[in-house]
Amino acid sequence: MRSLFSSIDPFALPTHGGDLAAADARFGRPAAGWLDLSTGISPFPYPLPALDLSYCQRLPDATMEGALREAAAAAYGVAAAEQIVVAAGSQAVIQTLPRLRPFSRVAVIGPTYAEHTAAWTNSGHQILPCETIERIGDVDVVVVVNPNNPDGRRHDPKRLLEVAATLAKKGGLLVVDEAFGDIDPDQSLAPHVHPGLVVLRSFGKFFGLAGLRLGFVICDPAMARLLRTTLGPWPVSGPALHIGRIALADQEWMEKARVRLVREAGLLDTLLAKAELSIAGGTALFRLINAPRAWALYEHLGQRGILVRPFAASPRWLRVGLPPGEEGRRRLEMALTDWRN
Repeated sequence: MRSLFSSIDPFALPTHGGDLAAADARFGRPAAGWLDLSTGISPFPYPLPALDLSYCQRLPDATMEGALREAAAAAYGVAAAEQIVVAAGSQAVIQTLPRLRPFSRVAVIGPTYAEHTAAWTNSGHQILPCETIERIGDVDVVVVVNPNNPDGRRHDPKRLLEVAATLAKKGGLLVVDEAFGDIDPDQSLAPHVHPGLVVLRSFGKFFGLAGLRLGFVICDPAMARLLRTTLGPWPVSGPALHIGRIALADQEWMEKARVRLVREAGLLDTLLAKAELSIAGGTALFRLINAPRAWALYEHLGQRGILVRPFAASPRWLRVGLPPGEEGRRRLEMALTDWRN
């Protein structure tokens, strides 16, 4: 097992998962193709329904968007479809929300998904990094990813509602990013939104269709109208509206997917434990490894065609997504066996 630590420039590490072009440039394209475990996207996608060409030919209309909002409201336990805003992925809203507020002091509970801090910073707000929600201090906006990415940390929904109520009294805002929340819907704040509480949901991760670019904001009707106006007409493609509506109405598939993802995460745990790697946290879609030479392990796996997610600010961390079944697990196991030896 060679030490590769000294050869790694942290500034050259990826800032997001899934960048196979950058992986090709760094490691060369593997003959067997990439085993991409870097994203936290389900490797077991929703089966695409038949798609009429007309969905690609004509502009999406209000009826199509309305039908998707109704399906999303039912799936997320939201009282009214008017509280749902459709967007081209939750990332689009992460970048939009900060532009809708006057200058604010923003507590981002971290370490977490870095795009939240970037978006609020780029819009001129003051960022106050904070490790726990109990230490937010005197702020106007609080951003929480729940469950958190990349460590899977969970916040008590009741405590979050208390924070939202406190912020709302002074015109503040609690933003809860539930991008990885589909596995445990009972923990969602989506059914409880009110002025001062905004919930973000991602479609692509749980349904394994991230390239579709579909996400949702759940908020009070006034905020929803403002967001729709800001995002403008046709924020989401016709195919995304069609596929999203069908998938979100498929309760049977969602229940089976939750069971499968939990089972697959358990199998990944077994594999990582066999390799004597410490699991620091995660969700049913990924695990966070805490290892003394994590960047070297990232290089080792990359040279064997397996892409995981390193973190420039945390040289002991690697995020590992679910392998796509037995063949993927076997390939990862072989690479980890080489690492140990």
